[in-house]
Amino acid sequence: MSQKKFTRKDFLKSTTGAVAGSMLATPAGAFSKSPQNPQTQKKRIALVGTGIRGITFWGRTIRERYGDIIEFVGLCDINPGRLEYGKGFIGADCPTFTDFDEMMDTVNPDMLIVTTVDATHHQFIIGALERDIDVLTEKPMTTDEIKCQRVLDAEANSEAEVIVGFNYRYSPHHTKLKEMLVNRRVGKITSVDFHWYLNVYHGASYFRRWHGEESSGGTLLVHKATHHFDLLNWWLDSDPVEVYAEGALEHYGSNHPFRGNKCRTCPHKDKCRFYWDITQNDTYMDLYVDNEHHDGYIRDNCLWRHEIDIYDKMSVQVEYANNVQVNYSLTTYSPYEGMKIAFNGFDGRIDAWHGIPWREQEKVSQAELHSQEMSQDEMDEATDYEEIMVMDNFSSKHEQIKVFQESGGHGGGDIRLQNQIFRNTDMDDPLGHSAGSRDGAMSILVGIAARKSIESGKPVRIDDLTSLTPHPTRGA
Repeated sequence: MSQKKFTRKDFLKSTTGAVAGSMLATPAGAFSKSPQNPQTQKKRIALVGTGIRGITFWGRTIRERYGDIIEFVGLCDINPGRLEYGKGFIGADCPTFTDFDEMMDTVNPDMLIVTTVDATHHQFIIGALERDIDVLTEKPMTTDEIKCQRVLDAEANSEAEVIVGFNYRYSPHHTKLKEMLVNRRVGKITSVDFHWYLNVYHGASYFRRWHGEESSGGTLLVHKATHHFDLLNWWLDSDPVEVYAEGALEHYGSNHPFRGNKCRTCPHKDKCRFYWDITQNDTYMDLYVDNEHHDGYIRDNCLWRHEIDIYDKMSVQVEYANNVQVNYSLTTYSPYEGMKIAFNGFDGRIDAWHGIPWREQEKVSQAELHSQEMSQDEMDEATDYEEIMVMDNFSSKHEQIKVFQESGGHGGGDIRLQNQIFRNTDMDDPLGHSAGSRDGAMSILVGIAARKSIESGKPVRIDDLTSLTPHPTRGA
């Protein structure tokens, strides 16, 4: 077990409810100190799961950005080849392990980062919590309600805490929407229309990987849509109560006249429009192809293999505790990548989108006109934005809001997430960007309920899944 440390839970026991409530909004604050290194500011990090997400976003990126305050003390993966490649790619100077318990008991980190296959997240989260070690997990927190309850129980009995890496919250575009909703720009929100589109490249990639099998990823209603359901929970500041959904697998998997064992050796590559040449990506070749012999994982698997059993079209209706009704859909073979959302309120409507081709063209056209009067620098600033449109009831006019996007992933949202976790752990968080285990649970429970609803043909209540009770307000 790790050295006993004064945690946020201890703080809550010794403070008033008002102060406790403010602390509950910022779970990232639990990671602000390194009890293992009291003489230094460096936090000891262990990472389990050296796939591409682990070695890039949670590996090399944080070593390069925060190497002055963090250090990797252990890496773990079941594939020894990926493990060694990952160590070199990250640039970590630490021991590697194929046994998780051995790593945790040997290096005794301050924080564990979990980036393994979704269905295994819970075992590593629980393994860290049982050692009173804080956990940062990739979304989704886990893939079914039983594992979810186990995580919640483990955290309740631990001195440590869980944070879920919901980077979508930190996007300037999404943050602006949150600000407008908090300020009741169009009054009380009554319903939401939310549609997400994965294009034929990104969408197909999920079915090519382990995500295409429910036993590994819990379907895209859990793996991918957990981002979207978390945004809804956060935007609406409420918990989901009941879910009804429909879905089907009509495009990928067995729905094709031919299939191969993998793209590299497929005899149909010349006529398959979804053929993907992994040999053009050196990192994927080194990380995955060169290490297939260790565990048999094929990164360029066939989209038409019979083992695929997740949905490729999904439609979900969600009722919230504050009486907001949501209509959501996820498409996995769209010609473009993007989203559209609309918030309907008593006093008007907010529309937002990104990635819609004709909307992007409108911005380019506006920029060309703008450039006749503005300098290049000003034009760049004016064109690198996302839009929000607001229209008030009883008005014939609309308000266009331009949300400037910064460099980096999700308009600068990715680095804001990581800064709050590693650099500015005590920063104010008035909009509640940081997400803990309850946030992680409520987002996946919508997807889990949707999956169960599709299977049963009936609505599923959230409070029937775990011990969590939905509240009209998230902070209740």
